[in-house]
Amino acid sequence: MCENVSTLGINPDPLRPIELVRIAPDASPQLFVIVDTEEEFDWNAPFSRTNASVRAMRHIDRLQNVVSTRQIVPTYVVDFPIASTADGFAPLKEFADQGRARIGAHLHPWVNPPLSEELTKRNSFGCCLGVALETEKMRVLSNQIAESFGRPPTVYKAGRYGFGPTTASALEALGFTIDVSVNPRMTYSSEGGPSFDAFDTTPFFFGSRRRLLEIPCSTDYTGVAGPLAPRLHRMISHPSLERTRLVGVMSRLHVVNKIMLSPEGSTLGEMKALSRSLLRRGVRTFSLTMHSPSVEPGCTPYVRTTADLGQFLDRVAAYCDFFIGELGGVASTPEGFLESLTSRQEHLS
Repeated sequence: MCENVSTLGINPDPLRPIELVRIAPDASPQLFVIVDTEEEFDWNAPFSRTNASVRAMRHIDRLQNVVSTRQIVPTYVVDFPIASTADGFAPLKEFADQGRARIGAHLHPWVNPPLSEELTKRNSFGCCLGVALETEKMRVLSNQIAESFGRPPTVYKAGRYGFGPTTASALEALGFTIDVSVNPRMTYSSEGGPSFDAFDTTPFFFGSRRRLLEIPCSTDYTGVAGPLAPRLHRMISHPSLERTRLVGVMSRLHVVNKIMLSPEGSTLGEMKALSRSLLRRGVRTFSLTMHSPSVEPGCTPYVRTTADLGQFLDRVAAYCDFFIGELGGVASTPEGFLESLTSRQEHLS
C-alpha cells in the first residue's frame, strides 16, 4: 500500500501516516451496499454534457426492495443530475426519510457545474481537474444534495474512481468524513487517471487536517497463485498478450482471477469465492457495489434485457443471503461503521 501513498496524496507526511483500521479476527464481517446513482449514458461514447436523463430512477424500487427485504440499508452516492432533478432524487428522499437508505455524493465532472473544463477522458477523473475546480464542483454537488435531501452528504465516492491529492484536500475542506473511492488492484493510468494497484481492501484513516475514513471497494485476487497473483495478473494482462486470452484461461484454471464484489461483471460464484478468500485473510469489511441505471434494461452494459435484469437482481439477493447466512455477516453502513470505530476509540481512551 505504501508505494501509492504519495501518488494519491494520502498524507505522505511521516509524522501523520495513514492509520490502518484493525478489526478483531472474531468480529462478524460487515456488508456495505454502495450504489453509484447517476444519469444514463452510452458508456462507449465520448463524454457529453447533454446526457443527463434520470429515467431509470423510476424503477429504483426494484433494487431497494431486494435489500430492504433483508434489512439492509444501502448508501446511494448521487451525482448532480440525480440531485438536481425531482425524478432523480424524490424516490431516494422517501427511502432516506424512512431510514431505509443513506445518501452520499458522487462526482461526474462532465455533468457537474461549473462546466468550464474541456471534455476529455483525463478530465472525467475529478482528481485531474486541479484543486480549485474539483473542490468547486464537489461544493456545488454537496450544496445541491443538501437542498434536495435536507442534509449535506458525509460519504463521497469519486466518479470513475477519480481520487487523488486534490480530492483528499477537498474532502477535508467540505466537511466529508468518509470516502469510498479507492478501488484496490485497479489502475486507470492509461486514461490519465489514478492507480490503486498496490492497495488492498483494508480500511484506513487519512488526512492532513482532519481524520477521514477510507472504506475501499472490495476488489482483489483469488486463485492458487496466492501472493504472486498481483504480479502474475499484470503480466498476463499486458496488451501484447490480449489475443492469447490468458486472463480468461488462468481464471478458469483457478490460478488467478481479479474479482470485484459487484453483481455487474462478476458471477455469484466469483463473488462468493472472493468473499471467502478475503474472510480467510482477515478482512471484515465488504462493499457490494453497482450502478443505479442497471435497474432498467438497456441503460448499462451489464443489464441489456429483461432477462439480464432478473439475473442482476437475483445475484444481489443471493449474495446478500449468502453473506448474512453462510458467512454470518451483518449489514452496516459507512456512517455506522465510522460510529462504531469512534465509540471503540472513546471506550479505549
